[in-house]
Amino acid sequence: MTTLLHTATTPLLDIAYEVGGPPDGFPVLLLHGWPDDIRTWDAIVPTLHAAGFRTFAPYLRGFGPTRFRGADIPRSGQLAALGADLLDLADALNLDRFAVVGHDWGARASYIAACTAPERIVACVALSVGWGTNDPGQTLTLNQTQNYWYHWLMALPRGDALVRDDRHRFTRHIWTIWNPGWRVPDAAFATTAAAFDNPDWADVTLHSYRVRWGHAEPDPRYATLEAQLAADPVIQVPILTLHGGADPCNDPATSKDRDALFAAFYRRMVLPNLGHFPQRQAPEAVLKEVLPFLMHAVGREGSASRVGRCMTHADGATRRSCSKSPASCR
Repeated sequence: MTTLLHTATTPLLDIAYEVGGPPDGFPVLLLHGWPDDIRTWDAIVPTLHAAGFRTFAPYLRGFGPTRFRGADIPRSGQLAALGADLLDLADALNLDRFAVVGHDWGARASYIAACTAPERIVACVALSVGWGTNDPGQTLTLNQTQNYWYHWLMALPRGDALVRDDRHRFTRHIWTIWNPGWRVPDAAFATTAAAFDNPDWADVTLHSYRVRWGHAEPDPRYATLEAQLAADPVIQVPILTLHGGADPCNDPATSKDRDALFAAFYRRMVLPNLGHFPQRQAPEAVLKEVLPFLMHAVGREGSASRVGRCMTHADGATRRSCSKSPASCR
């Protein structure tokens, strides 16, 4: 199946996205992370298309051909903004019900959208990030504090200059250290790094990492959304979380013991020996978990009719579903 680049107009953005797969396939939105772009899904989409899914892979705000629609719009990298962008894109695409697969920033956006619009999202896959890890007051282990060195650097003028003036060398270094024992080919990095030349990339990047820790002002347009997330962070959508066991960015422990934040089906899998980009490093291992999860969630005929039933995973373990009580799914 071929993929085509299109543009969707939302209230704030002209979002560039690739679409592929059967025109009548069930829609799956694929959200990349930082520092990455839609090429991160290249080894994933052929299998999803062959299984009958229609995929939409957008460039996030600040990446690639995606552009803000006005000079007066804040170049916010706020996580709530990313979640709102996801839902705005779905509106622009006229998608009422869909599944979402997100990595890194894309995973955070996917969790947020699933939390605030559960009636629209049939299933959510999150890679390399746990839910409930956005709170600036959270307790961090010393190991995770060390892992976030780049957050702290970007709060300083030195980090600002690095992001603005030496972004390719900076991000190539990050790709190298986040994938222990495996080097992403230089050609693959160069292809994706072109997406960082977006004129808003530096502003969005710096704001994202600064606002998380109180070093920048949040965008007031997301105050209501932030309050909603704080008041009720429990997600009512089936969730699959995949985490590389050797991830040196977000330690696997950061996604552990989050069960209380999920009221529906929830499964967390640690993929041994993988770093921060499992979909690039070991797409087969990722698809082994993702494909059965999506097939069970949306049904083999590409409909959402099976959501709400007790789902049996490929490993034979029956988990909670989104509309059954825990007791009824035991």
